[in-house]
Amino acid sequence: MPIGIVYTLGFAIALIVALIMTPLVKKFAFFVGAIDKPNHRKVHTRIMPRMGGLAIYLALVVSFFCVIMLIPEGTLLGKDLNLLKAVLVGGTIIIITGAFDDRFELSAKLKFVLQIIAACVVVFGFDISIEFVSLPFGENMQRINDWIGIPVTILWIVGVTNAINLIDGLDGLASGVSGIAIATILIMAIIMGFQPVILLSTLLLGGIIGFLRYNFHPAKIFMGDSGSLFLGFCLAMLSLISFKQITLVSFVIPLLIIGVPLSDTFFAIIRRLVNKRPIFAPDKGHLHHRLQDLGFSHRKTVLMIWGIAAIFGAMAIIQSAVMKFNGANWITFAVVCIVIFFMQIGAEVIGIVDKSRRPLIGLLQKLGLKLGFVDSQSSRSE
Repeated sequence: MPIGIVYTLGFAIALIVALIMTPLVKKFAFFVGAIDKPNHRKVHTRIMPRMGGLAIYLALVVSFFCVIMLIPEGTLLGKDLNLLKAVLVGGTIIIITGAFDDRFELSAKLKFVLQIIAACVVVFGFDISIEFVSLPFGENMQRINDWIGIPVTILWIVGVTNAINLIDGLDGLASGVSGIAIATILIMAIIMGFQPVILLSTLLLGGIIGFLRYNFHPAKIFMGDSGSLFLGFCLAMLSLISFKQITLVSFVIPLLIIGVPLSDTFFAIIRRLVNKRPIFAPDKGHLHHRLQDLGFSHRKTVLMIWGIAAIFGAMAIIQSAVMKFNGANWITFAVVCIVIFFMQIGAEVIGIVDKSRRPLIGLLQKLGLKLGFVDSQSSRSE
């Protein structure tokens, strides 16, 4: 059977499984008491079932075992199968962690430890880690020592896993952003012909789209930590195994792919440090909170952030093409600087760190640059 038909079949199976399993998972969540009650930080006003991530996980696993035997011989090599096993085994640890947290609300320290365990299983059990480094103005990649590559790999997996969790604040937000990021990885994997990533991305995308049928506003079920942690882990793994031999400068590509959750996480840390609050203390200063404070509706806020995620994804694809056909690392360095500049401008405009502190905008205005949209946003927020 042609490989394209196999992938299409896998996508369809994952989509159907997610559509069937999500209502069943919803009933299961109510049965075991995995529910989310409204409070001053939540935007929903009624008790909602969590654990929706189980439906996405089951869609991935069922579709994977349905199509793996149909893939033509020689398409997936032994190393490719090792990567697939790493995602499934590590993902299973993460989904169990998230499911227990949805039911029993585990402590942040315990969840962190379990995430590190999952990352260590991937690194030491399946020998997956960052291997090469490429500096901004150099052309040759150099192999790095394991004592650098392994900690960075573990940090990457744990960091991205939690980044998706932090933006899971509105109906369909985290699942939609994750779907856009995975679609971006899928396109790039197709261009590169990297079969294991194509397979996993296709199946995950089918599961996410099926789940979104019940998760978009007004949501019938939340994906909970089981979903946000699982999708975060999958994104970390897919970006890692796609680009694990091109790091630092060219690691901007996976950074762009998950630019929305990572930037929101970064600004959340800065915001809490500025306000002298614990880093892990929850608040209502995330990107989606600030957009709603500016007057945007629930759906418009979600769609706007989806749009931002799509822009990041398009930039990642373009940057990947530039590096493939040009190979000039200084271009990547310039892109990083431009992205950081506009991210800081956007953060100051919406007040994601502090509503009154706008150092970069103030500097630009002192230099004589008029930013009319800043004044309009300020008056709107007032």
